[in-house]
Amino acid sequence: MDNPSKITEGGVEYSLGKFDGKSVLYDFDQILIYLNAKGKLLFGKNFRIYDEDTVIIRKLCHYFIKDKENCEKEGIDPDKGILLSGPVGCGKTTLMRLLRYIVPLQRPYEMIPCRNVAFSFNHLGFKTIEEYGNTKFFCFDDLGIEPAGRFYGKDLNVMGEVLLSRYELYLQTKHKIKTHATTNLNAEELEERYGNRVRSRMRELFNLIAFDEGAGDKRK
Repeated sequence: MDNPSKITEGGVEYSLGKFDGKSVLYDFDQILIYLNAKGKLLFGKNFRIYDEDTVIIRKLCHYFIKDKENCEKEGIDPDKGILLSGPVGCGKTTLMRLLRYIVPLQRPYEMIPCRNVAFSFNHLGFKTIEEYGNTKFFCFDDLGIEPAGRFYGKDLNVMGEVLLSRYELYLQTKHKIKTHATTNLNAEELEERYGNRVRSRMRELFNLIAFDEGAGDKRK
């Protein structure tokens, strides 16, 4: 089989740890070197990993590499998806776009802005809910700040419906089809936006990983 601990980017080979033919013993420092390099390729030469984000990145790495022991210590369920929350500009979207590259043999997820889902519903109607309730892996970006859905005079909380569909799918596939999301909202704000029923489904769908509320805006 391919060696999943070695990834080549721009003609340079990066090692993420040691591979014994069956499994990889990952090295977090080596993962950070790779993420820094991949980030520059994806987002430009000014990209860098911030020291204050390494706690969050370590948790995400444990999850993506399926490190059961460390996931258990952190209270992360590898069968659930990730809900990455934090203030505007702290780097949530960037990390979710980046972290999927450390596990090239795992099925990748698509990053979908929630506002695009709402706009799609306003244009196409309920076909949109079906489309995002399918068996693809998605990461819904900026959950909670999308506009309201309206189709032929009918109002709908579009992302709420999509999350309920994703929850049904999660149960039907015995937790094989995961959903990820990023949000600027806290738990109370999410409940206010989507209601108690959706919020309780979200608890079953997601591991919550949260940036500190004081995390700075890296886009400035």
